Amino acid sequence: MSLERPADQDIVIVGATGDLARRKLLPALYNLHLANLLPEKGKIIGYARGASDDSKFRQLAAGAVREFSHTPLDEASWPAFAERLAFVTGSTEGFAGVRRRCEQAARLLYLSVPASAFEDTIRQIADAGLVDGARLIIEKPFGHDLASSRALAKTTSERFGEQQVFRIDHYLGKETVQNILVFRFGNSLYERVWHRDAIDHVQFTVAESIGVDSRGDFYEETGALRDILQNHVLQVLSLLTMEAPSSFKSEAVRDEKAKLFYAMRPLSCDDLVRGQYTAGAVEGRRVPGYREEEGVDPQSNVETFAAMRLHIDNWRWAGVPFYLRTGKRMARRTTEVAVIFRESPVTYFHGTGIERLKPNMLNISIQPEERISFQFLAKVPGTEMRVEPVEMDFSYGESFKVQPAEAYERLLHDAMDGDHTLFARADSVDRAWEVVEPVLHEPTADCSHQVAPYPAGSWGPPQAAELIAPRLWHPR
Repeated sequence: MSLERPADQDIVIVGATGDLARRKLLPALYNLHLANLLPEKGKIIGYARGASDDSKFRQLAAGAVREFSHTPLDEASWPAFAERLAFVTGSTEGFAGVRRRCEQAARLLYLSVPASAFEDTIRQIADAGLVDGARLIIEKPFGHDLASSRALAKTTSERFGEQQVFRIDHYLGKETVQNILVFRFGNSLYERVWHRDAIDHVQFTVAESIGVDSRGDFYEETGALRDILQNHVLQVLSLLTMEAPSSFKSEAVRDEKAKLFYAMRPLSCDDLVRGQYTAGAVEGRRVPGYREEEGVDPQSNVETFAAMRLHIDNWRWAGVPFYLRTGKRMARRTTEVAVIFRESPVTYFHGTGIERLKPNMLNISIQPEERISFQFLAKVPGTEMRVEPVEMDFSYGESFKVQPAEAYERLLHDAMDGDHTLFARADSVDRAWEVVEPVLHEPTADCSHQVAPYPAGSWGPPQAAELIAPRLWHPR
């Protein structure tokens, strides 16, 4: 379905001078403007505590577009976009100033602020009378644990209806992730084998070659399990494993996702490995260990790597383990899913010198490349019966000759249009926290394993290999 202009509305960015607004939101809104996918009428209002004005905000936006947009700033089209931009100083005008600057009855409110400020900001928005006609976007993380997530949900639901709330996870805006539903339910060949009878196990890797850089303070409070696995990975995994929805309307999709979350078995201590990078070499460059990074406690026990084994207790997936891992300072940057099918019987090949056949594998690469490949077995030309794995490969860039839109462009447009399909619902968020809650608060009497060291530039600590044994991680 082609996208259309949303109805007229104002767009309010709370925290408009921060990194997220500069790197993602302002460039995304500008690219939507170039594609004629912004509302025809409505202001883009920046809100922050620091003193500024319309002119300075326009200069900040222009700098953000020049530095971070995937399309260059066009001098001919910029004035019309800049004319929309306005700024309200929170420390002097507050949200009452936002209300005065709004021109439309409808508005989109984006909370681009630290998670610790969500609840207070939502209260201030409500006190200023900005709830009616509003849609609210909340950036992850949605809480720090189950209790704080429920407190945020309570504060939000007391002021906004669920249909007004859009919990954004930018992974769900990536083209490859959106394509999962089409790939699964539009191709009967794969849907017929997408279950426990044909699939041995599933792996999901989110690896980053970078460290925490200047975000040591943030990471000390968060860690890899909260930062990536509890939200990004579980959200994408729900699309990979949910049942077919009755339609592709937003609530039908989110209903099936919620059912899948409730089928996830809460983690136990034996299901988790935690690691922390030490000094090493990444891409030929020496890098310090986590405890040597700015803002990090020299005795820190926070994990920069987490691997977990997850079970889904329903008819489709009973007995199929899901191995999920994420880490900083890994061998290379990649986000990919590997679906490993059951091994083929080898009886037919006895006497050919083939002792073990490699199983078929489907690989869904989300970043840095967006592609899908399927590994199957073929005979090597020659007089001997030699078998090797080969690949069929699909690439978005090579097949469609276009660059996929940035995730924030799609998600911002959907929120303006009121489409919840790619956004997390309150019940799913709550259940995702319930799944990881048993292993969040380390160490405890029942869950006392320590954070294992791993050298920067590796694929994590050796305990992660033990978690998946006798299987092997892909990549490795």
